[in-house]
Amino acid sequence: MRALVSVSDKIGIVELSKELVSLGIEIISTGGTFKILKDAGIPATEISDITGFPECLDGRVKTLHPAVHAGLLAMRSNPSHMEQIADLNIKPIDLVIVNLYPFKSTILKEGVTRAEAVENIDIGGPTMLRSAAKNYQDVAVVVDPRDYEKILSELKEKGKVSLDTKFYLMQKVFMHTSSYDTMIADYLRREREDKELPETLTMTFEKVQDMRYGENPHQKAAFYREIGKRPGSLTQAVQLNGKELSFNNINDTNGALELLKEFTEPTVVACKHGNPCGVGSADHIDQAWKKAYEADKTSIFGGIVVANREITKAIAEDMKNIFLEVIVAPSYEEEALEILTIKKNIRILQLDNISQPQEEDAYDLKKVNGGLIVQTVDSKLYHEEDLQVVTDRAPSDKEMEDLKFAWRVVKYVKSNGIAIAKDKQSLGIGPGQVNRIWATKQAVEHAEELIGEGVTQGAVLASDAFFPFDDCVEAAHQAGITAIIQPGGSLRDADSIKKCNEYGIAMVFTGMRHFRH
Repeated sequence: MRALVSVSDKIGIVELSKELVSLGIEIISTGGTFKILKDAGIPATEISDITGFPECLDGRVKTLHPAVHAGLLAMRSNPSHMEQIADLNIKPIDLVIVNLYPFKSTILKEGVTRAEAVENIDIGGPTMLRSAAKNYQDVAVVVDPRDYEKILSELKEKGKVSLDTKFYLMQKVFMHTSSYDTMIADYLRREREDKELPETLTMTFEKVQDMRYGENPHQKAAFYREIGKRPGSLTQAVQLNGKELSFNNINDTNGALELLKEFTEPTVVACKHGNPCGVGSADHIDQAWKKAYEADKTSIFGGIVVANREITKAIAEDMKNIFLEVIVAPSYEEEALEILTIKKNIRILQLDNISQPQEEDAYDLKKVNGGLIVQTVDSKLYHEEDLQVVTDRAPSDKEMEDLKFAWRVVKYVKSNGIAIAKDKQSLGIGPGQVNRIWATKQAVEHAEELIGEGVTQGAVLASDAFFPFDDCVEAAHQAGITAIIQPGGSLRDADSIKKCNEYGIAMVFTGMRHFRH
């Protein structure tokens, strides 16, 4: 039996090769791997002695040769194949241990050049892997060092690698080479700064963890991350305390973080089931926390809290009395962390660059039965020049400040969505209704029920899409709301504007909607 060993990741390769030699397996090797084996006193044949051709072009060409690929691809059950390679004086290769040039770690390095990245695109490695995997009935091919023990145990016990294991290894090879090629394609697309959605879409993700279950206990789930630098993303957070994150934790926390990124001033966002339930901004993070908490003391129970400033001792003293699933912040005062970590199950995450927004050309993906719908992320808020006062009365500076605050909040409320706010604090949120008047009434009712009757007097209202009728203006007036922000664009805009003028409500059109489904 002959094994071809050529690896970039050298971990465990000396120990594996010693075991293979002890089993009577002849080793063929290349370049740096051959040198390591030779220095370790492991007998190996250099690839150039097999091909009769020296490695050249700085190692770019070494295994691309019929003596290698015929030895891999010859089907042992096909007499014609075996006769041909015998006539060509080529011997079969039965085991391939190969992993690839470190393209991923190369492109993740600071300041990497395109030339350096391209030089780390492996050619011979994937070719050997694919040849060996195609002939899996006869060749065992190992791309993952975690499988070394598996093949060794079978070789020791049975003298060969089982067909089931060979098929398993074949599958891993094609998954690995597919991911490798996708990384390269994605890197090149970004280098070209290609903003168009591609004709064919390939993406690769690596598993972060398996989960106990998905949205519900009967569903399987795992957490994957994109390969590449994603500052400010949940995948970059460091967990300081608590149980592992669940499917729902990750989904809800991600939504809270995306809303948080809309703010530069000290802000706290509380989220429940993918919707914001309390948002507060202030000059200091302690006041921002109090606003977010007091906006909805009920829904925050079992919720997610994210902050764009350091969590202080004062905030932690409040939080310790509430059941929270996840807290995320850029940092924690030492005393705050001591207080919070008393609760062993609360998941405490530290995320540097928490305010870093997603790249504008990042993809938002939704799986549908048999397909995928893809869009770029909703990276806009509004264009300042497009803000249009459409009523006789313009909002005051204070109202405009609150309108912009509410607009940020409603962008992340499930459609149809309404957000009521005052003094940079969310008061009532109406998410995910099938018509806009229900969402409006729900937002008002929640505000009065959770904070107090009359709380919406002098507040502002934001709607993620246009008003199809003037009934929302009527409901806003009855709640004491004095200013409204919405995209505009309805055939009945004039009705809503007229109703606002009748009640002295200021209305601003943004010209941009934010559906969130």
